[in-house]
Amino acid sequence: MAHSLDLSATGMVGLTRESLVALCASLLRENGTQAAMHLQNAGYAGGATLFDAFSRWLTARGYGAPESQPAAAFAQRATEFFRELGWGSLDLGAVGDSVATVDSADWAEADASSALEFPGCYLTTGFFADFFGRLAGSPLAVMEVECRSMGGERCRFLLASGDVMQHVYDAMGNGMAYDAALSSVGR
Repeated sequence: MAHSLDLSATGMVGLTRESLVALCASLLRENGTQAAMHLQNAGYAGGATLFDAFSRWLTARGYGAPESQPAAAFAQRATEFFRELGWGSLDLGAVGDSVATVDSADWAEADASSALEFPGCYLTTGFFADFFGRLAGSPLAVMEVECRSMGGERCRFLLASGDVMQHVYDAMGNGMAYDAALSSVGR
């Protein structure tokens, strides 16, 4: 039996991809770097509702709570959930013991035609920080390091503690590629 997500019952609304992309582009054009902060804050503010909707979605399918999902099943079910909402597919992974990765070749916030200089899925970094932080049971920082809005083949998000992400951010600020920065975590 197919289950659909009742957006009105979960505190969420439907939004077209075109509206989302236009909103993000307009904010970035008019507000520059301030737009990133506002979009991240908006995403973070919606993370709890998104996590609750995911919990309800899992329960309606008889899967139980998010935190009780085996890793492989969680990855598959999270992809189903986000795809059903129209966001796209997820490929969850890890780099070492301290950094999780979320990759998507079809993420809705990304706009391949925008040719951004920097990754641009700011709303997503906010809601991933809250959503996955709830799952982890502790605050997480999220940074997008690859983006289809920059012409990449995928969007890649790194998720880790604030200290680890600060290390990666600082290393990248000093000219190190993100994968090299990740390799230096814990040294």
